Order: sequence, then C-alpha cells, then structure tokens
Amino acid sequence: MSERLRRFTRTLRDDLQAAKDHDPAARSSIEVALAYPGVHAVWGYRLAHALWHRSPLLRLPARLLSQLVRNLTGIEIHPGARIGPRLFIDHGMGVVIGETAEIGADCMLYHGVTLGGTSLEKRKRHPTLGNDVVVGAGAKVLGPIMIGDGARIGANAVVVRDVPPHATAVGVPAVNREPSITQFWIDPAIYI
Repeated sequence: MSERLRRFTRTLRDDLQAAKDHDPAARSSIEVALAYPGVHAVWGYRLAHALWHRSPLLRLPARLLSQLVRNLTGIEIHPGARIGPRLFIDHGMGVVIGETAEIGADCMLYHGVTLGGTSLEKRKRHPTLGNDVVVGAGAKVLGPIMIGDGARIGANAVVVRDVPPHATAVGVPAVNREPSITQFWIDPAIYI
C-alpha cells in the first residue's frame, strides 16, 4: 500500500473515531460509516478537495462532487476550504463552509452552522477556526476572523469579530464571555 493511500485511510478512520468520541449515541464504526451524514459530507469534501488542488482542470468536477454531496447530506462544503483532521459535524443539515474557510483539528459543528464570507473580493473572506473549537447550532461565523483554540460559539450566535482562545462567544452580535460559576446559575445559555 502506498504512503498516500495509507495516510488517506488513516484520515478516514480518524473521522470515524471523531464521530464516536463526540456522539454518545454512536454505537459502532459501521453505524457511523453508514448512517452519519456529517461523516459522509467530510469524506466527500476530502475527495473533492484533493481534486480541487490537483489541477485547475479538475476544479469543475470537484465542485460537481461537492454539490452531489450537498444534495445527499444537506451539508455544503466548498472544495477549496481547508479542514484539519477529525472534524465532526453533528446533525449537520444546513451547514455551509465557504471556500476560504479554515478549520483546525478536533473541531465540532452542529446543524445550521455557517462559516461564511462578508466580501465579494477574491481574497480570504471566510473565518479560520483553531483547534478544538465547538460551534453551536445555528451559529453564523462571518468574515476573515479568527476563532482561537478551544473557543466555544453559542447556539444562534452571530460572530463577526475575533474570539480569543478558550473564550465563549454568545449573542447577536456575539460578545466574548468569561464563564464563571455565578453566570452558570444565572445564564446557562452561555454554555453549550
């Protein structure tokens, strides 16, 4: 087996394990491989991404593949996006990840998340997520902003500014909060 195929197989196994690690309802690797649209979308993205970067002539087939995966899963990931290992998309219907988005390792996105742009210019226009970032259901993370390692984005938040590492951002527009025991009892919505 070639080294490239070995790395690709390891990546697919890591994606399966990420789903099992993040979802207590996952009972087996075969169940995840056959019944989790978030995993299917990530796998389709990985193939489309490889085509996208192999040759400019393969960009149209890459886009067509990404649209096919979108129609099958309800999750749209542009093949130009850069996604690290072990991304898990839980209940992924309605997730959109734009062309210049970057996602670090061990991140988790819930349904309805948008990693979108705020510009029509041909430059970096989508967010960058660090490692171990969790983005809650319905959240919109917009523009060429940075979400730091270990940050948490609350459900339905609209994030248009950088979020520092290990912070929690909630609200519309989102504000960064330092969670405390008092806030937990008063406002449990700041926690995912």
